[in-house]
Amino acid sequence: MKAGNGKRLLINEVATRDGFQMESRFIPTDDKVALIDRLSGLGYARIEVTSFTSAKAIPALRDGEEVMQRIARRPGVVYTALVPNVRGAERALESRIDEFNIVMSVSETHNLANLRMTREQSFAQLTGVIALAKQAGVPVNVSLSCVFGCPMEGEVPLAAVRGWIERFAALEVQGVTLCDTTGMAYPTQVQALCEGVIAGHRRMDWTAHFHNTRGMGLANTVAAVEAGIRRLDMSLGGIGGCPYAPGATGNVATEDVVHMLQCMGWDTGMDLDGLIAAAAELEVLVQHGLSSQVSRAGHRLMRHAPPADFNDIVARAQARGQKELHP
Repeated sequence: MKAGNGKRLLINEVATRDGFQMESRFIPTDDKVALIDRLSGLGYARIEVTSFTSAKAIPALRDGEEVMQRIARRPGVVYTALVPNVRGAERALESRIDEFNIVMSVSETHNLANLRMTREQSFAQLTGVIALAKQAGVPVNVSLSCVFGCPMEGEVPLAAVRGWIERFAALEVQGVTLCDTTGMAYPTQVQALCEGVIAGHRRMDWTAHFHNTRGMGLANTVAAVEAGIRRLDMSLGGIGGCPYAPGATGNVATEDVVHMLQCMGWDTGMDLDGLIAAAAELEVLVQHGLSSQVSRAGHRLMRHAPPADFNDIVARAQARGQKELHP
């Protein structure tokens, strides 16, 4: 395992979309805007602000337009959102979106369960979204779900993954996110797949998106970075999940991943102390505990005061030492 070589990693925050859409409590619009504004100053390359899906489908994000229009945009940060169809794309453009993030699954069963369409139907719909984005001069990223396995089909053939990548590459999308949607990936699989797809399309912007369902999220992140991935999705506090995978947890926690990568010598450009403080604020908003570890333990060199009676302990130890030297 190689340590960081000084190259910059680009961190994408997805809690405000991928995370909030799974919360049973509606997060007030003012609180969403305030949190995104806070996150904007912490060093992110991208923040996935919301989704332009119908309010009936995802009521937790029914205020997408208002949030996107009210946030204070910081230069250098890309403000993206999930865009499911042409109508959603039109709404996103009206809200001055920086990038379209479109989604479909490489698993037919998962695509039907999640999007109520076959993969071919999804592709046809997304082709219209890409055409609209090109016309408006807005870049497009494709998030491919279940790249590392499907909870209903099991293993997903690598040929299927590559086939969908080729079809989207032919439409000249700017980037592809390889999604471990339900936390089925493992490190050697991640490294082999990432190396393979990067070799086929070196000019593509590649992103890795991991969930921590089986406790391998951090290891998978390292494997992806070792394979050449330089863009990573993660979720503050580890919030999120998948309704089509029982027991699936949220994305790997931003503060946990950033802490690990910084310890390894990678330049993430992120303010770790700011992330820990933002996670504490998020815990208040969602009104439940977070799955992240660093937000509780602090970074590895965080200092703690010795016990209150430490001076007495030292004095007793010194006294014992004197007796042993001069019995």
